[in-house]
Amino acid sequence: TMAHSEALLVLENFIAGKFVPCSSYIDSYNPSTGDVYCRVPDSGKEEVEAAVKAAKAAFPIWSSKSPLERSQILNKLADLIEHDLEAFAQAESKDQGKTITFARTVDIPRAVYNFRFFASSILHHTTECTEMASVGCVHYTLRAPVGVAGLISPWNLPLYLLTWKIAPAIACGNTVVAKPSEMTSVTAWMMCKLLEKAGVPHGVVNVVFGTGAKAGEALVCHPDVPLISFTGSTLTAQRITEKSAPHCKRLSLELGGKNPAIVFDDADLSQCIPTTLRSSFANQGEICLCTSRIFVQRGIYSEFLKRFVAEAKKWKVGNPSDPTVDVGALISKEHLEKVRSYVKKAQAEGARVLCGEGVDSLVLPTSNQKGYFMLPTVIAEVKDESCCMQEEIFGPVTCVVAFDTEDEVIGRANGVKYGLAATVWSSNVGRVHRVARRLQSGLVWTNCWLIRDLNLPFGGMKASGIGREGAKDSYEFFTEVKTITVKH
Repeated sequence: TMAHSEALLVLENFIAGKFVPCSSYIDSYNPSTGDVYCRVPDSGKEEVEAAVKAAKAAFPIWSSKSPLERSQILNKLADLIEHDLEAFAQAESKDQGKTITFARTVDIPRAVYNFRFFASSILHHTTECTEMASVGCVHYTLRAPVGVAGLISPWNLPLYLLTWKIAPAIACGNTVVAKPSEMTSVTAWMMCKLLEKAGVPHGVVNVVFGTGAKAGEALVCHPDVPLISFTGSTLTAQRITEKSAPHCKRLSLELGGKNPAIVFDDADLSQCIPTTLRSSFANQGEICLCTSRIFVQRGIYSEFLKRFVAEAKKWKVGNPSDPTVDVGALISKEHLEKVRSYVKKAQAEGARVLCGEGVDSLVLPTSNQKGYFMLPTVIAEVKDESCCMQEEIFGPVTCVVAFDTEDEVIGRANGVKYGLAATVWSSNVGRVHRVARRLQSGLVWTNCWLIRDLNLPFGGMKASGIGREGAKDSYEFFTEVKTITVKH
């Protein structure tokens, strides 16, 4: 029974330019109330087959358009999403649990920018040419789209990360079959409604909703999908790698992180503390780039901890649609339990929980009492080998530990299976460069966090993934290169 009398939103797959109902559906919850509010298609082989067929049929016409023609369509789509920015932000916040402020200022503007960025960058790629005068030959390269791209995106930044894949894929002339997370499918469905108006031909973008185990697997195993771009867990990526290996597919995998922040005793704490709070707790800590291990040099350790905890306690948790709220709901009941279990493990191991879960009381509005909320939680005195320091928690939990020397902290920061992002806080330029060079991390931010130039490569080392995405990197991933030799 529904707590509210509002009708359930029922999504449909988008195949060959039409919305198609599905034979079975799964429930999607509003994380801030705990109610089912949406029904999502439970697609499988049949639906994926239809979508791949549509994408294959659309490929010859779409791939033969000029980059400029595709660019204009991408820009039009960006305009249409931007025009509906508020509706998209409301939907993202309700569906995902993130605050309306975050959806308005980060998720939807970035989704718009993803299309604009690749609409522009596609016009500026050049191919190579060399000459061998001695044998009278000229060599040059061509780049051609690969074909049907399978795109699988996660639930933490739903439209933001889906468009980060769709935009470069179609800009390069590929057609796509996309599968958003079954937990956050609404904004993808809303985007489908704008495709025709933007001038995207039928079949160029197909969206199939459903679970990873059914719809995702059917997409990964489809022989006519030569390329898979996936953002999600390392565990799922292992399965994708195994399933796609017999087909020799090309993969781009953007996986988890256990990202360190290293705070040296010459850090500017007036900048470091507010930014490190954001890097720990933004989007409920549900960003692969979030900081979850904070190493603080011993000379400033107690001061840092005192100030950090005092500020963390000021973060307001509550109804995501309230613009004064800093922390929304976590994605699901299961995920909330998982995040809480890490805090319990830390306590059992003798670590100190300084604020948040189990320490401070969480006061919620009446309508949100069944929602999946958790206070920003700071844990100190955790051992490096603890699962809280080794595994990705993906919630509003961060661990703060002390260190003495530069060499020591680099070894400890590198001592996990992940290598996605790191932040370094120091006013010593020489040290910044030395430390950045030695950290095993695809991205290193110094005295800042999450400032991205989309021209530059994005991606991780070790268990954080394979491949890079960015202007040049995405172009290389989503095209095949051909070398042509002409003797004259």
